[in-house]
Amino acid sequence: MNEQEPAGERLLPEVATGERKLEHVRLCLEENVAGEGVTSGMERYAFRHNPLPELKFDDVSLETHFIGQNVRTPLLISSMTGGSKTTGSINERLARVANARGWALGVGSIRAAVEQPELAATFDVRRWAPDIPVIANLGAVQLNYGFNTADFQRAVEIAGADMLVLHLNSLQEIFQPEGNTDFSGLLHRIEELCRQLDVPVGVKEVGFGIDGVTAQRLYEAGAAFVDVAGAGGTSWVQVEKFRNRNPIRRAAAEAFADWGIPTAECIREVRTFNPEGALIGSGGLYSGVDAAKALALGADLAGFGRSLLESAVASDDALDQRLEQVEFELRTVMFGIGAGRIEDLKQTPRLVERR
Repeated sequence: MNEQEPAGERLLPEVATGERKLEHVRLCLEENVAGEGVTSGMERYAFRHNPLPELKFDDVSLETHFIGQNVRTPLLISSMTGGSKTTGSINERLARVANARGWALGVGSIRAAVEQPELAATFDVRRWAPDIPVIANLGAVQLNYGFNTADFQRAVEIAGADMLVLHLNSLQEIFQPEGNTDFSGLLHRIEELCRQLDVPVGVKEVGFGIDGVTAQRLYEAGAAFVDVAGAGGTSWVQVEKFRNRNPIRRAAAEAFADWGIPTAECIREVRTFNPEGALIGSGGLYSGVDAAKALALGADLAGFGRSLLESAVASDDALDQRLEQVEFELRTVMFGIGAGRIEDLKQTPRLVERR
C-alpha cells in the first residue's frame, strides 16, 4: 500500500491543482458530464423471468475467458485515470480491489508517462494486480504525432499489461484545449502496430461508440478485440466543455450533448458483423443487470467506468462493496433466467426487446 495514501482515505484533494488528469476526475465527479438526449439503450431490453431455473444460486458461476486468459468474472474496470500523485493512488486502489474480486483492469492513457518517465509509477498497476488481465491504454491518434512502436511497447511495460488498447477519441480531441485532431491514415498505422507489438492490441472508443462496419475493418486490420464504449454514459465533449476557455467551442459543445451510438446498438451491430471477434461492451453501464444485458447482446466482457469513480475515490471498502453489488446483480439475473454459466447467459433466448 502507498504509505502516503491509506486504504481508507478519500483520495481526491480539496484544492484543485490544474493537472489535466485530476481535472478530468473532478469534472466527472462534480459536474453533469453525461450525454443528454441519448441513453445506453439497455432500457430497451428486458429479461423474461424463468420461474423454474433448475439451479442452486450458489452454483451460478461468473468464470469465463478473454483473449486466452481465464478470468473470475466477465467484468472490467474501464480505462479511467493516472498521471498524477492522486490519480496514481486511485489506480492503486482500483488495482487492489479488482485483483481481489477478479475483475479485469484498464488504466487511463499512459501518454503522460511515456513522455515524462517520472509519472510511470502512477500507472504501475501490475504490482497491485498480479492475477488479473491488465490493459494498457494510449490514443491511436498519437501514431500521427511522433509515437512509434517502442513508445507503445513502453506503455505496456509501464502498466505491466497483458494487452494494449488504442482509444479513438476524435470528438474529445476537437473540444480539448490541447487536442490532437489529425486522424488521417490511422487504420493503416493501427494495422502496422498490431503486427509489430508483441501483445494483443485492441481498439476502443471513449463514449461515442463503434459501429459494426468500423469494427469489422479494425478486426481485419489485426485488432485482437474491440471495446464499443458507446453513448449513454460520460460525454467527453461535455467534460472538455468545462475545460475549454474558447467561448465558441464551449457553446458548440451543447450541440453535441446527444452525439454517439447507444451502447446496446453498438454491441448488437458489432457482434452481427463479427460473430467471432473478442468484444467488450461499455458505455453507460451502471448495474449487474446492465452487464448481463451487454453479455446477452454479444459482449465477452462488460466494462464500468464513471459509475465506479465515486466509490473508487471514497475508500477500498466502498469500491469493494460496489463491485460486489454488480456481481450479485449479475448472478441474480443469471439465476432468474436459468443460466448457470456465462456461456449460457450469452446464448440465452430470454433477452427480449421491450414493446
